[in-house]
Amino acid sequence: MVVKRNIRNSAKAIILKDNQILLTKNKDNDGYFYLFPGGGQEHGETIRDTLLRECMEELGEQVEVGDLLHIREYIGKNHEFASSHYDAHQVEFYFVCKLEVEENNSLQPNNPDDYQVGVEWISISELQEYRVYPKEITKFISMYVKNEKASVYLGDVN
Repeated sequence: MVVKRNIRNSAKAIILKDNQILLTKNKDNDGYFYLFPGGGQEHGETIRDTLLRECMEELGEQVEVGDLLHIREYIGKNHEFASSHYDAHQVEFYFVCKLEVEENNSLQPNNPDDYQVGVEWISISELQEYRVYPKEITKFISMYVKNEKASVYLGDVN
């Protein structure tokens, strides 16, 4: 018998301001790690609506969704978390976004993920020093900030 696995779509926000990027701060047994705001698409929901909902949950603020910047796949069995993510296959759509209320410095998640402990602005120049997932995309964000061309489709990277 063949077991059919679903591919999960996910929408992610790239929110930049003053050479910083806004990420969710999370904690596990190895310490803090950072993720792009966003999450899984629900049935009947557009990918744009997914991003609006997820940003409200994880940031507590509305965002303006801009252009699609990158598409990243994550096939769990090919990466460092293969033991726990072996069956995972996710396609992530990364959009350039901005906060609707840009002067808000006290973001409070409405419905954070279990491991989320906050929200943090991180300097683009220091991004490589943090445990950010997916790590590979940080170099493409740096290229975007410098107006350097990068591929939209990044492939199966972590």
